[in-house]
Amino acid sequence: MIAAPGKSHCDPADDRHQEVPGLRGARDSRGERLGVIRWLRSRAEARGGVRLKAWPVRLMCERELRPGIEAQAFSPERDRMQFAKRRAARPGLHRCLPLLLACAALLPALCAAAQSAPPATEAQTETGGGEQQNAATLIGTVKGAGGEVLGGATVTLTALATGNQQTRVTDSNGFVSFAVAPGQYAVTATAPGFVAWRSGTLTLAPGEFLEVPGMVLEMATVVNTVRVTATERELATQQVAAEEKQRILGVVPNFYVSYVPNAAPLSARQKFQLAWKSSIDPFNFAISGVQAGVEQAEGTYAGYGPGAAGYGKRYGAAFADGFDSTMIGGAVLPVLFRQDPRYYYRGHGSVMSRALYAIASVAICKGDNGRWEPNYSFVLGNLAAGGISNLYYPASDRAGAELTVDNALIDTGLGAFNSLVEEFLLKKLTRGAPGNR
Repeated sequence: MIAAPGKSHCDPADDRHQEVPGLRGARDSRGERLGVIRWLRSRAEARGGVRLKAWPVRLMCERELRPGIEAQAFSPERDRMQFAKRRAARPGLHRCLPLLLACAALLPALCAAAQSAPPATEAQTETGGGEQQNAATLIGTVKGAGGEVLGGATVTLTALATGNQQTRVTDSNGFVSFAVAPGQYAVTATAPGFVAWRSGTLTLAPGEFLEVPGMVLEMATVVNTVRVTATERELATQQVAAEEKQRILGVVPNFYVSYVPNAAPLSARQKFQLAWKSSIDPFNFAISGVQAGVEQAEGTYAGYGPGAAGYGKRYGAAFADGFDSTMIGGAVLPVLFRQDPRYYYRGHGSVMSRALYAIASVAICKGDNGRWEPNYSFVLGNLAAGGISNLYYPASDRAGAELTVDNALIDTGLGAFNSLVEEFLLKKLTRGAPGNR
């Protein structure tokens, strides 16, 4: 049925006389006919034993029964379902918990991103974020001496007040720019193969736009240093050439003395070359002639006879003695034993230590490996030369092995005496020695 004008089906004051479709014929325990509100109250009290107030019932009634529309049957089951849907739609803690957990998981990542954020520029630090409009701008273009732009050049801006530096690399057009706080600065530009360029003091006012003038890099001068290192053999050749110029008083050869403490070892060819030049030196021919004349005057080695023939034989024997001794003791045996036949001048230390060193040189020599070792070459060379001399001396003057050993010992003693003279006297008298003309 349609509600009368001006009245609602849900008016509590008139609920006894209301008739709603679906409730027709409904009566209470006293047999009275039930209206909508009284029916709802009775149903709610029967289910939960709770007495409902009139206003929620009125709301429910107004929702179901619209003025001017045929009243519809009321369904409590449908009301419960709609109420449950509205409650499920409201957000609760159980729905917010996943969102809170997601925020907690993202918090460390956000903190790390904040820490790794690039620091504020010098202009931002010194002027503050609110004063960025006061920051000055510095630009420049790096070029070569020929006017070509230098891309990839390194430009360093130094704040003279604080010493802080900013470094930029020019682009392909050689351009570079800086945003800085007002103050005094200096600019340095460098590039591979070019001389570094430095500016003077640049003063920047707030908001000033300044272009650095004259950023031109000169080409660096290329200096090639060639270090020449002579081989050991070449060094020995140079040293032997210097030794062959050493002469006592400019006359007597003094080839077998080295004034270089760590001279390069001689090769086999160099040992024979030094021995040969020493043996055929004109002074040796002259001294052999003097010796032969003295022997003939005294009648030594009478088996050679008098006259020119006897003198010639004596001359040949004297020269052969020196030649054999030099070639065998200075070349053949040193090559076989790999020893250095030269005397190494010491020139420092006490007189006693130098004297002992000189005397010991006839028994100890330096090997080609640089180590000191027994002087087999000198001792055996004297014995070999004495033995060979028996081949050309007169038979009446040959005394066999005993004389040979005696002569070898005499030559060894003379070698020690010569070493003493070399150590203390002859260096000062030798032309070509280091420090002497």
